[in-house]
Amino acid sequence: MNESAGTSQDSTSVITEPVPDLQLQLLIQLLDRELRSSLPITLNVPSGVLYGDIIGHEAWKSEWARSVRQAAGDAANLIAEFPETVDQGIKELRAEDDSQLPRWIHLRNATLVVGAVNSVSMPLWRGRLADVSGWGLGQPQ
Repeated sequence: MNESAGTSQDSTSVITEPVPDLQLQLLIQLLDRELRSSLPITLNVPSGVLYGDIIGHEAWKSEWARSVRQAAGDAANLIAEFPETVDQGIKELRAEDDSQLPRWIHLRNATLVVGAVNSVSMPLWRGRLADVSGWGLGQPQ
């Protein structure tokens, strides 16, 4: 007797993805309105605790370009414009639909604490919002 005869099998696959925190998305959207805006924040991410100043996407692009241009090399200007080039391609694909909420979070002067004593500091950090499992305003003292 066929064991699957009595069960319904659905051949449709369902892909699920973690859902970013709506309040954090709206906070990032608010920070994106002013290039010089930032807030101290602490995030729980899969690799540990991350803290720094949260900035908007446009501020991150500007600081990325400035830091890359300071580096020596022939490709510095090309790499400095990379985030803007990516944004232009995305805008063309979306047909100028800017109604989507942010999916990425950007920090300036970020520190990632892994374990009890190991930490890594980064001038700029970008991560997927769906990977943030918790957050709070302010930074550890």
